[in-house]
Amino acid sequence: MTREAETAATSRDGALPLRGSDWRMGYALRLMVSDLIAISIATVVTQIVWLGLDLADAAQFAGGNGNVSLGTYSVISVIVILSWMVVLGVYGSRGDRVVGTGTTEYKIIVDATLRLFGLFAIIAFLFQIDFSRGYFIIALPLGALALLFSRVTWRRWLKGKRRRGEYSASVLLVGSEVTALHTAKELARHPEAGYRVVGACIPSGMVADYLPGTDIPVAGSVELIGPALEATGADTVVITSSDELSPARIRELSWSLEPGRQHLVVAPSLTDIGGPRLHTRPVAGLPLIHVETPRYEGFKRYQKRLFDVMSSALLIALLGPVLLGIAMIVRLSTPGGVFFRQERVGLDGTHFDMLKFRSMVPNAEALLAGLEQEERSEGNSILFKMKDDPRVTPIGKVLRRYSLDELPQLFNVFRGEMSLIGPRPPLQKEVDLYESHVHRRFLMKPGITGLWQVSGRSDLSWEDSVRLDLYYVENWSMVGDFVILMKTARAVVGSSGAY
Repeated sequence: MTREAETAATSRDGALPLRGSDWRMGYALRLMVSDLIAISIATVVTQIVWLGLDLADAAQFAGGNGNVSLGTYSVISVIVILSWMVVLGVYGSRGDRVVGTGTTEYKIIVDATLRLFGLFAIIAFLFQIDFSRGYFIIALPLGALALLFSRVTWRRWLKGKRRRGEYSASVLLVGSEVTALHTAKELARHPEAGYRVVGACIPSGMVADYLPGTDIPVAGSVELIGPALEATGADTVVITSSDELSPARIRELSWSLEPGRQHLVVAPSLTDIGGPRLHTRPVAGLPLIHVETPRYEGFKRYQKRLFDVMSSALLIALLGPVLLGIAMIVRLSTPGGVFFRQERVGLDGTHFDMLKFRSMVPNAEALLAGLEQEERSEGNSILFKMKDDPRVTPIGKVLRRYSLDELPQLFNVFRGEMSLIGPRPPLQKEVDLYESHVHRRFLMKPGITGLWQVSGRSDLSWEDSVRLDLYYVENWSMVGDFVILMKTARAVVGSSGAY
């Protein structure tokens, strides 16, 4: 590797990262070992708990005639372990394209496990094999949970490495300056995805330059991708726009890459589109990407409303004593009412009164104008959030830290004005400053929590807040709502951005 390539391939902390093929194989080996341990533990526990170590008990459990031996079940356990490992490998659960981010890795593990045990059940039925039910009752769920826990643990470790610039694909961006810069910013926003930009090829091709506002060097023009790959040490080419490259040139580029070590990625001009809405369909050699139009009516809307009504009613019943306790503390600790009512904009631009436990002094609204002139949260030109807001009472600080002040919004959800999960409910004065495309957030009810809540809350810039809200509206699903609910608990405990 040349000195220039070595410099470009060095991570931010000064350590030289592994070559692409090295970290991929190393991480896959780690997953293989942990998978083997998880599966072995689940299978051995099944044999001990369900069958027991006594041979007579083993024969009785199997419904056999006394000819069953512990060795027979040990052989079956070994077959289960080896088959499980093979199936996980065949389904690609350790592939670098699925590990580290997204839910595909977990879906593959569950799918492969269910299919394997389904196959065992069919074989046992067809050939009248005494295959103990213990493997289905204990080994299947225990093994699946152990595998998922192991993968979650490894993913946390991998994300830490990737934030330091390690265990990532070294990316060379190829395309126009505008699209290369946009892609670079989006990839930098999510380092845990495993794409570390080390250079760019743009039409101007001035090697001494950098992409505007970044430390990403321009490695050459779009006609000199081969030398740029060698100079930067990149193992992945990301084409950010194809206007500068003909179909024949892109095909030649794919042929020139080293199989297994260098990779080609084409980034379409679509942004903030969720996976379920994307469908790739090869037609006459063209990889057509079908994008489903988001729909907000019919069964999906009723399904969400039913979930909101049942969940809010249950939470109000369970948290009744907590709500009463907080109400008494707020009422007795500072002068003023228990609740704070504020007009917000909801579904289709309609207005409603949002409820909160009062966390500020009674004349907070009158003091707002002066404070707005003093400080706004960094990078947020529309939302006013102050880290040390003097209007917040001592009790209010505690309520805000753990989002307890928002619990009365459960009544807004029950009445149908809000949803448990949705975009942030804005003020009318904020809406007056919206650009036209931001109004799409009113296609769904505002939520108590949402992507904005679990991604940093008040620490986010206005642009990031809008992007997350629009992403939620465009890609809503019930599965996504459940994921946000789980992340909300972690965000509340961590209290990041809560002020």
